[in-house]
Amino acid sequence: MTASTTAPKIAKSDAEWREQLTPEQYRILREHGTERPFTGPYWDNFQKGLYRCAACDEPLFVSDTKFDAGCGWPSYFEPVKPDAVTEHRDTAFGMVRTEIRCANCGGHLGHVFPDGPKPTGLRYCINGHSMVFEPME
Repeated sequence: MTASTTAPKIAKSDAEWREQLTPEQYRILREHGTERPFTGPYWDNFQKGLYRCAACDEPLFVSDTKFDAGCGWPSYFEPVKPDAVTEHRDTAFGMVRTEIRCANCGGHLGHVFPDGPKPTGLRYCINGHSMVFEPME
């Protein structure tokens, strides 16, 4: 995994993001927050559909890649396309992790870990409030 230096395609002022997002979405997407496990939306949703960025509506993950990691956050083994997310080194809280952001708007989504299932072996651990779900018809 490598860190991305690509700038997001959507740039808004802090005031514009605050107006658009709920307080919880703003805290997570713009301030790099996290929700408590088993409390956010979608951790236990296994309907067929598409997960989009709550800030910019960009497609991020599909239900076919979702799995129950038992961690309390929605988990996926790969994004909808390789360039849907960017990776960034995160050294907060005395740990070294790989942060995942929406490539379109730069919103914080969560982290990726190398303990997922096949075929990728990755676990994209995503805050439910950073996404909206679009069910398949």
